[in-house]
Amino acid sequence: MLFDIKPEMKIQVEGMHCPKCVARVKDALEAVDGVLKAEVSLEEGSAVVSGNADVQALVSAVESIGFGASV
Repeated sequence: MLFDIKPEMKIQVEGMHCPKCVARVKDALEAVDGVLKAEVSLEEGSAVVSGNADVQALVSAVESIGFGASV
């Protein structure tokens, strides 16, 4: 049986302070073309994104809502 495995990318996110921040980052990432799922961690200050989205598009999406982002 063959599985279609999508790569995961980890993005560091700066400036999140609360669960509302986490929700905003998650929504912004999941709105990027090619993203299947985004999991955001306030404690780790990061997001793990599944799919085949362009990395720069993910960084730009986070930055566009006022947070810092890097790969």
